[in-house]
Amino acid sequence: MKISEEEVRHVATLSKLAFSDEETTEFATTLTKIVDMVELLNEVDTTGVAITTTMADRRTVLRPDVAEEGTDRDQLFKNVPEAKDYYIKVPAILDDGGDA
Repeated sequence: MKISEEEVRHVATLSKLAFSDEETTEFATTLTKIVDMVELLNEVDTTGVAITTTMADRRTVLRPDVAEEGTDRDQLFKNVPEAKDYYIKVPAILDDGGDA
């Protein structure tokens, strides 16, 4: 699957990143190679291979769900550059502000 330079520029814009034309071309080429390698996995013959749902040899370790005293909010927000009503304010990532 070919990743176009236009797609790289679009994702870069959404991520608030800026790349030179040379970097954009390089990213498009590299990402295309990565996607092609991943798509090769669809061609692997897995006939007779047991389905694996986890590689862990341990079961889930559970602990009691007990409420505990949390950290003081003022202490948590001490190093936050900008906050309002105990929410951390960050720069908008969408041009129109968005709802997300």
